[in-house]
Amino acid sequence: MKILFCTDGSKISYAAIKNISYWIKEAVIDTICVIDWSFLPDEINLGQPNFTSACANVADSIIEHSQKIISQYGFVNGKKFKNCGSAIESILETANNNPYDLILMGSNGKKGLQKWLGSVSQEIINSSSISDYVSKTEKSGNKLLLTTDGTDCSAEILKSILPNLKLSDKEIHICMVNEDPRLLFVEGNIDANWISDIQRQQNLYAANAIKKIQKIIDDYGIKADKNAILSGNPAQKIIQYAQENSIDLTILGSRNKTKLDRFLTGSESKRILENTMSDILLIRCPK
Repeated sequence: MKILFCTDGSKISYAAIKNISYWIKEAVIDTICVIDWSFLPDEINLGQPNFTSACANVADSIIEHSQKIISQYGFVNGKKFKNCGSAIESILETANNNPYDLILMGSNGKKGLQKWLGSVSQEIINSSSISDYVSKTEKSGNKLLLTTDGTDCSAEILKSILPNLKLSDKEIHICMVNEDPRLLFVEGNIDANWISDIQRQQNLYAANAIKKIQKIIDDYGIKADKNAILSGNPAQKIIQYAQENSIDLTILGSRNKTKLDRFLTGSESKRILENTMSDILLIRCPK
């Protein structure tokens, strides 16, 4: 795999390398560090002599340390990118100009110089067509949650990532969430028998969807330890399931919605990313 690692020098960004090493077999990792002017304290004057040189020196130190950690966890170091300016623009430009399979980021929500990893990671996910791995805390790398909605996209993203994953010693969960049909109608118009019939059909569809995922991982000699069919809001239920089962990594699919689509309808993956403490591997559905 070819991975672009985005770092601001924070501990969680370095922990992201450790976390992903539990799951990815091998990779060449390029490193980018951007000293983002938009998050600098007000007392810092961009016009001060040697400011750009000082930024570059800080970025060099962060990248040097990053590459030591990348080597420590068995990955191959690739190119180095450094910049002073907009983190979002720099990362997106670098990602668009190179053939990456994955963007690796930490997300910690801190303020000041380390703030950008929280907000930048979400904007990168929204704007990039490349798959993303986002880490929030250091994990043990044991439990994996595969989510599905029963579509071809869910199956294709799993097929695309499985050859690169280390899963032989992992506890694997498969989960699908049925949206509650009672939430779609005014209560006075609900027919109980109709609702029951819809729920039976949903459960049959979900069971078949999970079997499809099981068949895919079976072909790689991997067995699922636990399956779950849940009912309710998909994002909320996945967040709850990941928390209750101490999931280390949740794999989600994304259909590369346009910015307008995301603004109008929201994004389940966005809600999950913002509210779960498990790592998130967001795989773009093949076009």
